[in-house]
Amino acid sequence: MLKEFKEFAMKGNLVDIAVAFVMGAAFNKVVASFTGGIISPLVGLIFKSDFKDLKYVITEGATNDAGEVVGEVAILYGDFLTNVIDFIIVAFVMFMVIKGINKMKKKEEPAPAAPAGPSQEDLLAEIRDLLKKQ
Repeated sequence: MLKEFKEFAMKGNLVDIAVAFVMGAAFNKVVASFTGGIISPLVGLIFKSDFKDLKYVITEGATNDAGEVVGEVAILYGDFLTNVIDFIIVAFVMFMVIKGINKMKKKEEPAPAAPAGPSQEDLLAEIRDLLKKQ
């Protein structure tokens, strides 16, 4: 299955890509809510915080009068990982959809039968026999 996924990702035809794009865009909100509402809290239990809010602070910021942190420089790796998980889920589901479509296409199209006829050796033998009769 991983080999098929690699082949799909590397050389899918235009129809496969178009279907995956349209369905992936529509499916993205469902996956984002699944990841944000179910996966992130479960993974967040490991880190004892909200998974999307995980970050590495490079420079501390100051708190202003409204209670907001201003001037903080941080790498938001929790949000990035959430988006990576979203992408993997969408890509895998689209792969499974296209795999199912391709499987149905293969069943619908019967393999063309090889043309029946004499082989090259048979034709040469027939020509030889005809030349002997003359």
